[in-house]
Amino acid sequence: MKKVLIIEDDAEIIHLLEIHLKDLGCDVISAMEGGLGLRKAIEEVPDLIILDIMLPEMDGIEVCKELRANKIQSPIMMLTAKSEEIDKVLGLEVGADDYLTKPFSVREFIARVKAIFRRERMFEGSKTRINSNKVMHFGDLEVDLEMRKVSVDNMRVDLSPKEFELLVLLSSNPGKSYDRSKLLNLIWGYDFKGYEHTVNSHINRLRSKIEPDMSNPKFILTTWGVGYKFNEEL
Repeated sequence: MKKVLIIEDDAEIIHLLEIHLKDLGCDVISAMEGGLGLRKAIEEVPDLIILDIMLPEMDGIEVCKELRANKIQSPIMMLTAKSEEIDKVLGLEVGADDYLTKPFSVREFIARVKAIFRRERMFEGSKTRINSNKVMHFGDLEVDLEMRKVSVDNMRVDLSPKEFELLVLLSSNPGKSYDRSKLLNLIWGYDFKGYEHTVNSHINRLRSKIEPDMSNPKFILTTWGVGYKFNEEL
């Protein structure tokens, strides 16, 4: 049974989402304030967090930042009544996995939830296919798929879920170039057309954490005119 945390200040929306999540076989908990939602997320570590941006006490962006800072890796779907591009980009760049603008249809919500769970299952299944020991080594870079842990020169590196998934995808296919649109589809699960710069931001942050020299990347290389690839010579 999947555990889902809803952090939303509208009781009617919580009730509606709860009904349909329970129909999917989910165990649902909720919070109507950002701070309380953050505490519940840290205590419960749910399989999915539904997070409204406009919240009392602490807004959804800050909650998302704090969740990732506290190493909560649960997928996050952000909800908001706002439709401006800046809100979508900000939500994605602070660590959200998906974004749904109110008002939304129940059918679309359910489809998004199923897609998130499906991606999680696919990622879990891919770990065994990639490496029977579930650990990949590239010089002084180590990627532990089972523990979702990355270290460089035996020093632990903290990555966001999307940074980790980008690293796993690229490093498990060394030498293969991916354009930004393809990475959006593979990592975020569907086409965020027009948000390719989000990929750039995540790649830059990932490089800043694993590369010894940002000006001369060793692991994640730029394929000029295409996108990015993992160094096949390692």
